[in-house]
Amino acid sequence: MPTQSAKRQLTPVPFTQVTLDDPFWAPRQETNRAVSIPHMHQMLVDTGRIAAFDLNFERKVPSRIVEIFGDSDPAKWLEAASYSLITHPDPELAALVDAVADKIIAAQQPDGYLNTHFTVTQPEMRWKNLRDWHEMYCAGHLMEAAVAHFEATGNPKLLNALARYADHIDERFGPNPGQRRGYGGHPEIELALVRLYHATGEERYLALSKYLVEERGQPDPHYYDLEAVERGEDPKNFWAKNYEYCQAHAPLREHDKVVGHAVRVMYLMAGVADLAHEYDDPTLLAVCERLWANLVHQRMYLTGGIGPSRHNEGFTTDYDLPDESAYAETCASIALIMWNHRLLQFAGDGKYADIVEQTLYNGFISGVSLAGDSFFYVNPLASDGAHHRTPWFECPCCPPNVGRILASLGNYLYSTSDGGLWVHFYAQNSAHVTVDGQPVQVRLTSNYPWEGAVKLALTLDAPQHFALNLRIPGWCDEWAVTVNGAAVESTPASNGYVAITRTWQPDDVVDLDLAMPVQAVYANPNVRHMQGRLALQRGPIVFCMEGVDNDNIGLDRVTLDPAQVAGFRVEQQPEMLGGVVVLRGSAQAITEEGWDNQTLYRRNQPSSVAALDVVAVPYATWDNRTPGEMRVWFRAG
Repeated sequence: MPTQSAKRQLTPVPFTQVTLDDPFWAPRQETNRAVSIPHMHQMLVDTGRIAAFDLNFERKVPSRIVEIFGDSDPAKWLEAASYSLITHPDPELAALVDAVADKIIAAQQPDGYLNTHFTVTQPEMRWKNLRDWHEMYCAGHLMEAAVAHFEATGNPKLLNALARYADHIDERFGPNPGQRRGYGGHPEIELALVRLYHATGEERYLALSKYLVEERGQPDPHYYDLEAVERGEDPKNFWAKNYEYCQAHAPLREHDKVVGHAVRVMYLMAGVADLAHEYDDPTLLAVCERLWANLVHQRMYLTGGIGPSRHNEGFTTDYDLPDESAYAETCASIALIMWNHRLLQFAGDGKYADIVEQTLYNGFISGVSLAGDSFFYVNPLASDGAHHRTPWFECPCCPPNVGRILASLGNYLYSTSDGGLWVHFYAQNSAHVTVDGQPVQVRLTSNYPWEGAVKLALTLDAPQHFALNLRIPGWCDEWAVTVNGAAVESTPASNGYVAITRTWQPDDVVDLDLAMPVQAVYANPNVRHMQGRLALQRGPIVFCMEGVDNDNIGLDRVTLDPAQVAGFRVEQQPEMLGGVVVLRGSAQAITEEGWDNQTLYRRNQPSSVAALDVVAVPYATWDNRTPGEMRVWFRAG
């Protein structure tokens, strides 16, 4: 497909046209609807975040930053709940959604401004610190919620309110005389304004998004923190002590690495990808491709987690990927999914779909318990047993973020193009799509991700000529494709998809068989924390070991023989962890034989290695049973 243009060649099929009924995602979507969304609403009520829109609270100054940007959490909940209503109408949930929407609308000020903290607690500080105080970030999440609410209800009341807020911001910020230069320290409004533009047709919102992206990192950025200027202070002396933290260290087109706060850079780049398409700007797309290469080749965990450092909730240096101290915030993985899904639509390059799948099945869904009422903020790849999910956080950004992705998960499975239908992921589903103006119904059956056998049955009104593009995942080395039982050429193009171009007949059936052996995965030698170690993967699933399955032997003592990994037994366990595949195999472990609690060091190594059987479970499911240690990477020998 053409690559010289920065216009997207693919169009995602919306989740409203895709119904998942697979063994992995469908139960999680139901738990999200029945448990997580009500749980999150109650927590937002209990912590006063929804009541804040009544504008009758008291708050000390200086206020905690998690209080200052508290409006964003009900906004994400409202977005998740709205998506859920689209696919599962629920009068009780609809009433809650409407009540929250009405509170938000009532909190709006006569000039369109809409932020509870700077209306009640510090009205004199409106727009005084764009870098640290998250006004534009909160505005962005409110805009996304408004678009989702309109899509769910058809009622434009919240959309109209957030359009007024966008007008308020557009009047005040920009390059024109009488406007203030500025941009938000925490990106989010950039992608939200593009969504608002599509929902309203107002081109000023698209132009404002472009301005905010291109103003970022321009010389003399002091202006975006008026409080600092008024005090005569240099923002470089503030908490982060650098502009990399908020991706303002250079104009965007000069960026060559992902830096700073991980969620911020991913939301920013999702907005940049949108703008590359909207303005057909190859220079913006080139930035996306350059930063993607740095992230995926030097700065991403095997699970799709990103950002190793707790200090800045983000990036440090290339290949700095410790396992036990990994930060890997759930929100960062979510933003990574959003960005790669956008990049996938430009030319159908499967490398972006690989990242979406890797993250969805591992570092994203680990963020919520199987019960749906407790969450990870941080997703390490090893634990001594002290790290657990909790029902809520002081900074509760991750739970509603998980909720909105799960409720709209069907967005990620299919795309269409001129003369083409694209199948990106193979979770069992039914979809109703349109190819070249003609309806095509797809029934995809599979036991994915536990098995690689996939069947697609096509229902057409009449014979139709188009290309069916089937993704061959990057983890798969062997596959076969048949149409109505007859083998077809299945050599994927350089983009990682097999294109079957033919005149399709009603009731044609395509079978795709993806080999799923157990594989040993190794890290680049520059990842110093993982040298001499390997991880276990089968299909898109990264596995870990937990103490509860392995007699609490001390998992860092376990050594796996690379030659034996392919021989690990694959066992379906329908009653375990909601129904999973586990791996069983042989290993060795260092024992304490020859040591005692009076000896810390010695000059000779006792021969103290024992053979044992080990069990590995999907990383996404860890910490759902008896608390204990966990590990993804093991000694290889």
